[in-house]
Amino acid sequence: MAHATVEWTDNLAGEFDLHGLLSLIACEMRERSDGVFPVGGIRVRGFCLTDYVIADGAGPDDAFININVKMGAGRSAAFRQAFFDQMFAAVVDCLGDLFDRRPLALSLYVEEAEGWKHNTIHKRLGKAG
Repeated sequence: MAHATVEWTDNLAGEFDLHGLLSLIACEMRERSDGVFPVGGIRVRGFCLTDYVIADGAGPDDAFININVKMGAGRSAAFRQAFFDQMFAAVVDCLGDLFDRRPLALSLYVEEAEGWKHNTIHKRLGKAG
């Protein structure tokens, strides 16, 4: 399990490649985790925020993108540090010059979660999990 939720402020509409960003996160989880994240358990979703206040509320161009990742327990601290450092760098690279064009805050938070699941996507992929 690795689920990522990306939130962004609506004043970023058309300013970055949203589908590219969501796809990048999914690809990082699939391709760079050495199988640590089972492919059938990867989910990346996005939410555009229309109600928010940033900093002092006085900068109409202030914007943010926040990424929250939930994953099952059991990945080592060393894996988490290395994997999410490189994923964060890839996200910054994906956003290109957006940081130069406007005031922008980017954040990435990772948490281990306990949950209950029933998933037949693994079966379609021909893998256990």
